[in-house]
Amino acid sequence: MKKITTILLATGLFTTSFLSAAVLTEPTNPAQTTTKAATLDDAVVNDAMAQFKSLSRVERKMRVNEAKAKMKEYKANKATGDASTNTLLLVILALLLPPLAVYLHEGVINGKFWLNLILSLLFFIPGVIHALIVILG
Repeated sequence: MKKITTILLATGLFTTSFLSAAVLTEPTNPAQTTTKAATLDDAVVNDAMAQFKSLSRVERKMRVNEAKAKMKEYKANKATGDASTNTLLLVILALLLPPLAVYLHEGVINGKFWLNLILSLLFFIPGVIHALIVILG
């Protein structure tokens, strides 16, 4: 049942629970972040499960079928391998400024960014190759 709820949350069928949980403030301690995120995810899943169980049988079946259809659509889009505009722009940026492309792809300054920055400063070509691997991999 948790799998179905996770699918329903991912497809946006339970947006009210998700939005109300997103309002919570984030802790500043990284150790608390993982426990807070796990608690937040559990709270969202439990709330979504309560909403799902309160629906009628017909409504539940309809929601599950919608979620399955969205998952099938997602898998079909993923299987075609169509490169989105963002990916294409990141590849072009990786050829020009590899660390910036890695940062924009990852969204945070992490180990991949620092490794790419060092590779780009020492030898430009390995930095480009690493950026392409991060973006396309």
